[in-house]
Amino acid sequence: MRRLSELTGLVPVEYPTTRQVGASPQQRAADLNAAFADPDIRAVVATIGGEDQIQVVAHLDPGPVRADPKPFCGYSDNTNLLSWLWTHGIAGFHGGSTQVHLGPGPAVDACHSASLRAALLTGERLEVTDPGKSEDFGKDWTDPAALTDHGEREPTEPWAWAGPARTVTGRTWGGCIEVLQWILTAGRFPPDPPDPAVLDGAVLIVETSEAIIPAREFGWILRSLGERGLLAAAAAVLMARPPASNFEKRPSAEERAEHRCRHPRPLQLRCGRLRRGALRAHPAPVAPTLRRRGHRRRRRA
Repeated sequence: MRRLSELTGLVPVEYPTTRQVGASPQQRAADLNAAFADPDIRAVVATIGGEDQIQVVAHLDPGPVRADPKPFCGYSDNTNLLSWLWTHGIAGFHGGSTQVHLGPGPAVDACHSASLRAALLTGERLEVTDPGKSEDFGKDWTDPAALTDHGEREPTEPWAWAGPARTVTGRTWGGCIEVLQWILTAGRFPPDPPDPAVLDGAVLIVETSEAIIPAREFGWILRSLGERGLLAAAAAVLMARPPASNFEKRPSAEERAEHRCRHPRPLQLRCGRLRRGALRAHPAPVAPTLRRRGHRRRRRA
């Protein structure tokens, strides 16, 4: 929370379910509805991902979101909320969480700091650059070293491009590919009935989770997106570097490299050159919310 405040000058506000393990979907949705309805709250940031936010979405109220649009930042399971916001015409930012990108390690990485400030404060365009190093996971959060040390980082692979060499500029939709499959299965892709044309000229962004799905399964899901007409509608597809290890599974460096080679390489699919910098998306427990300094203190019931 201290780092978030120092980076943005905003005041973090935690809602009841922020640290409540086992909170129900209804309780978590109530916090989100309250945050989006509060005029003092100017942004909502995810703490973590997960695998059950799809149950939260059904309890969200679109009224306050439409009346006072405010940025939301999250990734992984938060693809559910980002896509829900997108269906209501509200842009969000795919990427970032307090537990992964702000709290751990000796300091916030420069690329994450710049992206956060651009998303919440300046609105500037950023160039997407290769960070040079990446880590699949950090220190265990129960380990005090998680606050001072990075996880095991390794060099990133060169970006790869496929398709015509042209510039593509467009809205984005997508996120964690496993969650996209859930969204489509639940019938929550707009409009009703679903129409792939809503993605005409858009940029489809996809990542994989720490579950480390096999490349073959990734291909099956991507193929299904194609059968739904989503790949034909999109002007480009942007693929993130897939994780190849987690706390339970730690293959050798050679095995990790082979796993990534089996997946589409980052920036590989049907892309020309993308002009976008910070990825403005379609736009868990979700918090903190952020208030500008100097605003009245939010009262708790």
